[in-house]
Formats: sequence, C-alpha cells, structure tokens
Amino acid sequence: MAKQAFSLLALMAILMFTRPLKASEISLQHHGVILQYHHVSTETPASTSVSPAQFAEHMQYLAEHHNVISLQDMLYKLARHQALPDKAVAITFDDGYANILHNAHPILQQHGFNYTVFINPALIGKESQQLSWEQVRQMKTDGVWFANHSNRHQHLLTRGDMTKDQWLASLREEILSAESKLQEELGYSLKYLAYPFGEYNSDLQALVKELGFIGLGQQSGAVAPYSDMTALPRFPAAGTYANLNTLKVKLSSLAMPSLYAPLDPELGPDNLQPQWTTKIDTTDIRPAQLACYFKGDKLDVIWEMEDVFALSLPAPLGPGRARVNCTAPSKQDRSRYYWLSQPFFVPTNDGLWLD
Repeated sequence: MAKQAFSLLALMAILMFTRPLKASEISLQHHGVILQYHHVSTETPASTSVSPAQFAEHMQYLAEHHNVISLQDMLYKLARHQALPDKAVAITFDDGYANILHNAHPILQQHGFNYTVFINPALIGKESQQLSWEQVRQMKTDGVWFANHSNRHQHLLTRGDMTKDQWLASLREEILSAESKLQEELGYSLKYLAYPFGEYNSDLQALVKELGFIGLGQQSGAVAPYSDMTALPRFPAAGTYANLNTLKVKLSSLAMPSLYAPLDPELGPDNLQPQWTTKIDTTDIRPAQLACYFKGDKLDVIWEMEDVFALSLPAPLGPGRARVNCTAPSKQDRSRYYWLSQPFFVPTNDGLWLD
C-alpha cells in the first residue's frame, strides 16, 4: 500500500526532467475530476450532507459511466503526463466523520471504489461524530487512504495578533504535527493537505510547496497536468450540489487551461470588489461560448484579446466564501465543458472567518 503513495516531492523530481506540456498537447484523457464529500447521513447539517440513498445513486452512476481511480493514482499519472482512464474520477471525504464508515464505506466497497479521507488527527476519537483510530486502521486494511486536513480543523487564515512570520510558523507546526501523527498511526505519509473550509492564500500555498505537500481546495473544477498542485480543485457533491443531474456535467468536466496566475483568493478590506483578467489557451475552446457565473448570475465577459478576458464582481463581497465559475464547451467533445473557478475568502471586520 505504501509503495503507491505519491507526494509533491515525487512530483517535483518528475517535473525537473519532464518538459511542461502545452494545453494543445493534452488529450481529453489527461483530465480527471476529484469529488469532495463530508457527511453521508440524514441527521447532519444539510449544507455538508448527502443522504445514503443519494450517495448510492452517485456511486451507481459512477460505476456505469465513469472510471473511479484512487487519488494517488490520478496525481501520479498527471505528474507524469500519462493518460487517465476515460472520464476518471477520484473520491474524497473531509473531516473523518464516523458516518463515512457506517453509511458510505459499504457502498464504496460494494463497487470496489478506492477513496481518500482527509482527517484532523487531534480530533480523531475525541469527538462523538469522529472516527476512532481503531476504525481508521480498520478502514486502512480495506484499502482506504487517509491524509492531512490540518491537526484541529481551524481556519488556517486566522492571524489574530501574530506577525506574518509567526502565523506561518504556527501553520507549519499545525500541518507537520498532523502529518507526524498520521505517520505514527498509519505507517505512511501522503503529504496531501486539504485546506479546512477550502480556505487558502498565496502565502499558505508557498508554505505548502516548501513543505513538499500537495494542496487541495473546495473550489470547483477538473484537474490536468497543468493544474496548480498547491490548490487543486474538487467538486463538492453534497448539500445543494448533491443533485445528480447537475453533477453529471461536472463529472465529465475538463480543466480550463489558464495561462495567467489566479488572484490571491484572500481579499482585504480595500479589495472587496476585485477586477481581474484571465488568459486561456483556446486550442480546444470557443471563446464566444465561454460563460462566467457568480451566485448563479451570469457575469459580463469582456474580451481584451482573442484569448484574454476581463471580469469584475457586481458588488463588494461580505465576510465568507464565494467563487466565480467559468465554463466553455470542448471543440473535440461538445458534451464536455472546460471549467475554471476563482475562489474568494473574506474575513469579518474583526479578522475572523465564518464557518
């Protein structure tokens, strides 16, 4: 099992000797989708839950129309620019809830699906809803992988009175102490970090890269060899996103080849209504069919060049999390859509972060 583990250290070694691919050199089979779940239950918060019946429906659809592979296999192949199985999907869970074992695990085992659970080691066995270490080890023997979701599931962007250096030092300790506990309990270290609440900024991304980790967010989108390995997108599949009819389009999505660095998603009080430009490789995209959405409303897309477009938010953002999603159909397969998501994170006036 440990021989298949794959971290950013391995990725960096590969990329040192591998020429980066252009989007025009990427086939549709170089794209994959990562799903994100929390609770599988009817007795937990609706916004982060999918019922066992809905989850079974999702998994049956995957079994009939997609190829489910491990997250490790997906990242390993993408780093080597190897093709994935057609319409490849990896399944992940955040927070290590016991209902994953009770309600989701039997369904996943029935289909033979591999999956990864991001857990908070300091909370395992300490809270009633959480898995115990005994259960974690039991699931490990069934082929389930476990990875880092920070030690205590805190808002990692919270600084309080700390200086930037103090804040980064505290994050380093939070991440590494969790990874050490995972190594101690499970005998391996994947060096994957799923950001709690999906929140990150450019400083945290730089730290994740320095530590040799792969970072995963909660913004929407597919992954490809050119994806940013410090902020990989995942499609949430619970709550309002659990509807299978809308999920079907996302499951077949492609990673939009953006050629500009994304905005830092953490916004300060003087930048609550950002404007930005994005350059994309249009080899397999028709610019005229690109559409961008914010909270369900379509945004005006201003094309500055044939492959560069500008966007702005219609109003200043308040505290919380938001994102702009852009999609465009593939020329090769018009039933599949390229997807790009720009997340935004805004604290309260007191510097706190909303759950």
